[in-house]
Amino acid sequence: MVVQQEGFEPMTSVRVVPATADRWPQLGRVFGPREKDPTSCWCQRFRRHDEPTNRDALQREIQQTDPPVGLLAYLDDNVVGWTRAVPRSTLPGIAEHRALSRILDEDLDAWWVSRFVVRREHRGSGIGVALLDAAVDWAAQHGASVLDGHPVDTDGLARIPSPSAVFTGTLVMFRRAGFAEIGRTYPTRPVMRRDLLHR
Repeated sequence: MVVQQEGFEPMTSVRVVPATADRWPQLGRVFGPREKDPTSCWCQRFRRHDEPTNRDALQREIQQTDPPVGLLAYLDDNVVGWTRAVPRSTLPGIAEHRALSRILDEDLDAWWVSRFVVRREHRGSGIGVALLDAAVDWAAQHGASVLDGHPVDTDGLARIPSPSAVFTGTLVMFRRAGFAEIGRTYPTRPVMRRDLLHR
């Protein structure tokens, strides 16, 4: 998938591909300094696993799960971003979240986009939106009824958040990718949805 992102300076041409087993060595580069720390999140926030470390858990997912659990963004041959887009039912931290359960309906075909990582030097250039656009296509290709997410409404925050505070994305990103708000779990935490059955 190649995504042209306009409305950002400079305009970027981003190639987004599934995070297959052969791309595992490149994925670590997206996480920057955390690549050397196997106990950091490694996109396991909403999951449960029996692996020794979070890095081991993600590596096993990347090497064994079909379809792949995430997408990688490239500029030229350089990996610059990652997102996880999977069936919502595979994420216990979402499926069992009390506040989310008041908003989300029971739907085994619903997918969830749970995390975005963009290398520091490429933040603000449209990589996150490119990943989200590609996640919409990815979920639709695999029979998803909807793609949901739980970004941060940064306009409601008292100060500029750190990148780690907006790992689920921002409201602006989701709006640019055509998502609509279906509720809020907190004043600054909207639940956003793309209906994929009527695309």
